[in-house]
Amino acid sequence: MDAAPKRSARPGAAGRWAARGRGAASTLLGGLATLFGLAILTFIIGRTMPIDPVLAIVGDKATPEVEARIREALGLDRSLLVQFWIYLRDLLQGDLGRSVMTGDPVTQDIMRFFPASLELATSAMVLALLFGIPLGILAAAHQNSFFDNAMRVIGLLGYSVPVFVLALICLLVFYAQLGIAPGTGAQGIIYQGMVPHRTGMITVDAALDGQWGAFWDALSYLAMPAILLAFITLSMIVRMTRAFMLEALSGEYIVTARAKGLSKTRILWRHGLGNVAGRLFTVLAVIYASLLEGTVLTETVFSRPGLGLYLTRSLLNADMNAVLGATLVIGVVYVTLNLLADLAQRLLDPRAR
Repeated sequence: MDAAPKRSARPGAAGRWAARGRGAASTLLGGLATLFGLAILTFIIGRTMPIDPVLAIVGDKATPEVEARIREALGLDRSLLVQFWIYLRDLLQGDLGRSVMTGDPVTQDIMRFFPASLELATSAMVLALLFGIPLGILAAAHQNSFFDNAMRVIGLLGYSVPVFVLALICLLVFYAQLGIAPGTGAQGIIYQGMVPHRTGMITVDAALDGQWGAFWDALSYLAMPAILLAFITLSMIVRMTRAFMLEALSGEYIVTARAKGLSKTRILWRHGLGNVAGRLFTVLAVIYASLLEGTVLTETVFSRPGLGLYLTRSLLNADMNAVLGATLVIGVVYVTLNLLADLAQRLLDPRAR
């Protein structure tokens, strides 16, 4: 009697795609649950802060009748469960309330200020990537050398010193003492109002409009805060790249590649970096998301008109709609980037699948 044919233990293409689909669905559900938790957290903060949103709108000299009408219009006279439902419904419609400080809808304010923060964070990330990954790879390739120890010191310095301290030191040295960098702000006085608002990123808008004088002026104001954030980001990228590469270079496939006589450059960049690309991409996405949080203090010190400065001024003016709206947007961006990084890792790294 013939033996039954053995079934391959290796799953077919349909099974692999089904597993990937289940993993992606699980990741998406986790992200949605996190966003829902973020909505609950911001709602609780808005209701427990010792600031009455009605008094912030009408002032402390308004009559009780006016306060009652505003409280009823905002739905604050209803139960907390109903208030949360109204809050969640407005969030899904993109309604974050109206800012007391500017008088405009918070969503409109965020759309006006967020591109400037995106410009700063992206500039810093590009600079950090250009130098951080090569330095981390070289540090791993020359482990325990002088260069490796120097990179570890730089990483420790970037991790240890608060961003606002470095920002104040940069202003003191390069602006006040040496005079080689412009001061605070995003543009010189003569260029303010000249660049049309298209993307909200001054350098991009100036380049699109062909105003190269305004472009170089805006770039000079962008340089110091971007380099500062890039230094802090670079320290994290160097550290993580070095750790991943050291683990990869100790693998058996690297020994095999060396035995085959492959060049050291090919081993480092193709086999070593290629093996850690998935995990490194995930870390880079998290670092980029954290940059948006770092811009809050940086924009405040350098007085750059971005989401961070908007958030700080709103907090000082007890504008809770603006504070919670900006906080929620930063949280959504952070969760979304983490979600995309997790999905990308499942595609790039077979071990994650």
